[in-house]
Amino acid sequence: MKRTAVIMAGGKGERFWPKSRVTCPKQFLSLTSDGETMIQKTVKRLEPLVSQEDIYIVTNAAYLDLLHEQLPGLPKENIIAEPAPRNTAPCVGLAASIIEKKYGDAIMFVLPSDHLIHAEEMYIDTLRKAARAAEEGCNLVTLGITPTYPETGYGYIKFIKGSGRDGVYGVERFVEKPDLATAKSYLKDRGYLWNSGMFIWKASSILYNIRAYMPVLYNGLQPIAESYGTPAFAEVLDEKFRGLPSESIDFGIMEKAESIYTIPGNFGWDDVGSWLALERINTTDVEGNMFDGDIVSIASRNCTVCGGKRTVAILGLEDMVIVDTPDALLVCDKNSTQDIKKVLAKLREEGREELL
Repeated sequence: MKRTAVIMAGGKGERFWPKSRVTCPKQFLSLTSDGETMIQKTVKRLEPLVSQEDIYIVTNAAYLDLLHEQLPGLPKENIIAEPAPRNTAPCVGLAASIIEKKYGDAIMFVLPSDHLIHAEEMYIDTLRKAARAAEEGCNLVTLGITPTYPETGYGYIKFIKGSGRDGVYGVERFVEKPDLATAKSYLKDRGYLWNSGMFIWKASSILYNIRAYMPVLYNGLQPIAESYGTPAFAEVLDEKFRGLPSESIDFGIMEKAESIYTIPGNFGWDDVGSWLALERINTTDVEGNMFDGDIVSIASRNCTVCGGKRTVAILGLEDMVIVDTPDALLVCDKNSTQDIKKVLAKLREEGREELL
C-alpha cells in the first residue's frame, strides 16, 4: 500500500523562548551541533521509508517561507497551510482528506516536527512494523516509548500485557500526565508507555473514526476535500477551516475509538520539550555543563548556557539555564523551565508583542 507521511509543524515552541519566537518557532531552529533544524531532521530520517513527493507538512500559513527555505526539495503543493490553529484533530483530518482524494487510500505516518530520534534504523523498522499493523482492518496504531524514569510531563499509554503479536499490543487506555508518585508506580508496573504523539493508520481508517466520533469535524472537512486540486481550494480552506472544532486527536479519537494498538519504542526518542533537553541531546563537559557559544565558566556546574554574539561569563552558578539573544535574555533555575510560558503571558499582558 502507498505510504505517506504527515508532519505536524504548526506549534509555537513557547518553552524555547527567547530563541523560539512566533516568527520562527522551535521546529525551525537548530538545537544540535550538526546545524540541521528540527524539521529538516524529521524529513531526512524518513528518506528510507517515504519519498519527499509523498511527505506532507501541515503548518501555520505564517511559516510557508521558512518551510520553502529549509525544505527546498519538498513539492510546494505538499505544504498545507492552516488558516487558523485548530489543534491536532482538524490538522490530521485535513491531511487525511487530501491524501484519500489524491491516492484513494494510503498509509499515513503522522509525526511531530520537533522530536529527535537517536537510533534511526530502529525507528524506521518500528514504523514499518506499525504500517503492517495499520493495513489490517481499521486499526489505529500509536508509538509508545518505554519509560526510563518517572516522567510527569508526558501522557501515558496503558497497554494490554500478553496481547502482543509481532511486538504490537492492544491499548487499554490513555492516561493524562501523572503526579510523581503515580509516575513511579507506572514505571514499576511496566505496563505503561510514554505517549509520543506519533500515529500510523490508513487515511480511510482515521476518516472512518472521525466520522464516527467527530461528525461535525468530518462534515466540515468534506467541502475542503472536494475543492482540493481546484482553483477554489485556497478560498474554501480559508472559509471552512476556521469553523472547524478545535480538538486534539488524542481526546477526539484515540481515547474513544476501538482497534487501538501500540508498539513500544526503544529508539532513543526525545521530544525536546524544554531547555533541559539540550543537556540530553548535546555533549556536556566534566562539570555537567552544556555550552553553546562563547562561554566563560568558573566554578559552575550543571548549567545550560546558549550564547549569542557576545561573550557570556558565569561564576559560581549551579543548575541554571541562560539563553542570550539580541533583544532578550533568559536566566532561570532549571526547576522553572516549565514555567517560561508565564513570562510570555506577562509580555502579552504588557503589550510587548515584539518579544513574543
